[in-house]
Amino acid sequence: MNNNRVLSSLCYFSVFFAGFILPLIVFFVATEPEVKRHAKRAFFSHLLLIIPTIIGVIIFIAVIINFGFESTSYESIGLNSNGLSYSSSGDTFIMIAWLIFIVFEVILSLAVFIWNIVQGIKVLKA
Repeated sequence: MNNNRVLSSLCYFSVFFAGFILPLIVFFVATEPEVKRHAKRAFFSHLLLIIPTIIGVIIFIAVIINFGFESTSYESIGLNSNGLSYSSSGDTFIMIAWLIFIVFEVILSLAVFIWNIVQGIKVLKA
């Protein structure tokens, strides 16, 4: 098996153990154009995992700064003696938007993981 193919596939498989660091190192160290191409593709696919996470953390911090952890009573979380009630404030919207963002990030992460596995296997088989 060719060492260039193994190194190229490791760039894709590094999503499990080295994140974007290994493809970045391989891109700057490798001399073969094919290895550099795979390292660049793997690096950008790994960035697809990092960028939404950073945005999500920033949104989470902004929500905590604006609303805090003040929801201590049952009425503030939407429960009363009659069962569930819907708040007219923007709290419900923010929570739904936050949950949608988390679902989007999970789906994107799964897609990127699967894509990296498929690409790594394709490079090894080639």
